[in-house]
Amino acid sequence: MTAPSEITEHLQQADDAFEYIGLGTPAFEEGIDQDAEWKIQLTKACRYLESARVLRAEDGFHGAVVELSFSSTERTIEAYLLWDTDDTIENFHDHEAAYDRAAERGLFDRSTASDLKGLYSDNRTGHYYGVQVPTKQKSDATYALAESIHQYVTQQIRDGSVCICEK
Repeated sequence: MTAPSEITEHLQQADDAFEYIGLGTPAFEEGIDQDAEWKIQLTKACRYLESARVLRAEDGFHGAVVELSFSSTERTIEAYLLWDTDDTIENFHDHEAAYDRAAERGLFDRSTASDLKGLYSDNRTGHYYGVQVPTKQKSDATYALAESIHQYVTQQIRDGSVCICEK
């Protein structure tokens, strides 16, 4: 059985969009700083947090807020590591690697990094792939954690005011 033509057309358009082919000048997301890998990751984290704020204001979308919060936490930690080391984003394709590296670099103590990694592996994975149902409490807790990590990490980066959360 072949896929309906509408699906294959949209699939080709999506592939072209990621390759910047045939769709005109790319309209990059406002606020994403493209000067360096660490800046891209940090400003993505800012935008994820802003998206979570908007969804929280709509009184719901708890699953999306949980996902955005975990993603913001990961991007924020990656931003610090890319700023602080000679690592590249390829070093963090394993979603848990950033937590171990953050402990190695002294961003967090080993216990905190281990707890963050455990929260991610035990709950984010189960939430995303498993049968865990989103709740307001999970949404509130992961969002508060993402905000606190983002604030802490941006204070550790001593390279100008790249964070766009307050702007």
